[in-house]
Amino acid sequence: MIRSKWLIAASGIFISLIFLWVAFRNLNPEQVWQNIQQANPIYLLIGAVVYFIAVAIISLRWQFLLKSTRLIPLRELIPLVTIGYAGNNVYPFRSGEILRIVLLQRNYNIPFARATTTVIVERVFDGLVMLTFVLVPVLWLDISSSEVRMVAGVAAPIFLTALVVFFVLAARPDILRSVLKLISRVLPDRLSDILRDLGEDIINGLAGLRTPADLAGTIVCSYLTWGVEASVYWLVSMAFSFESSYPLMLLVVGVVNLAGLIPTSPGQFGVFEFFASSVLISAGVANANATAFALVVHMVIWLPVTLVGLYFLLKQGLSLSAITRAQQLERKAVG
Repeated sequence: MIRSKWLIAASGIFISLIFLWVAFRNLNPEQVWQNIQQANPIYLLIGAVVYFIAVAIISLRWQFLLKSTRLIPLRELIPLVTIGYAGNNVYPFRSGEILRIVLLQRNYNIPFARATTTVIVERVFDGLVMLTFVLVPVLWLDISSSEVRMVAGVAAPIFLTALVVFFVLAARPDILRSVLKLISRVLPDRLSDILRDLGEDIINGLAGLRTPADLAGTIVCSYLTWGVEASVYWLVSMAFSFESSYPLMLLVVGVVNLAGLIPTSPGQFGVFEFFASSVLISAGVANANATAFALVVHMVIWLPVTLVGLYFLLKQGLSLSAITRAQQLERKAVG
């Protein structure tokens, strides 16, 4: 099992290297580096600060989804979310998501499966927002990109299907109970009890979708947080002084995040640079400038939140090795 997981991680790194090679194969590295050196650091600093506004809003969204179980102050959720970002950015297997779920259970006694359900719901809403960011801007932008069509074509059925399933289960929880009851009939009593408890935790994790106010807050926060992140991209584009628009940055955000479905290295290195630069090049931005932008904006949204997340991890009484032991902590929490 461990061996197969590391083979998957190695495959992700290999895929990242392929995308990095494709992104840089026809470029002059010195020219890209010169463009990076000419970027205005003031805009980069402002962009890094603005990014934490997006982190705060995404924490508020998690609060809406958890409210039916327990109202947790935003100041206590933000550290857990930044820990999640840090773990995902430096280690494979979505270790950051596991860490924030484990810490939520440890600190607030929220069942693991219930918390996990809210995190999965978050990812589905993220996918819906990204599809909007891809499909709506192309109505105003004169862009013809095979990468955009490929990403949208693959992601749309996945996220739309997941969204429908979650809303159906949230509105009709007895459907899940009936399915689990049928399965339980062929299982030993102990496993049947575990399965039923798991089903109830999933149903309770979807409670935020059944409350109109919480659902509205979740939807608004989903669009707002990614809109703020697009503002970070726009600020970085201003640092490079090339012609750009906010709708174009929305498109870049949508494409690079939907491309996250591709198994890759932690932090999405390679895939991020390839798709971000591809969208900009299709919009008429020079190759070297587009690649320099992709590299820099990736650092702006990757490095500060990773450092802050690691700081909060230490404040939670965990060492940096907790990221590498995320699966072990998960098994302990489930147990």
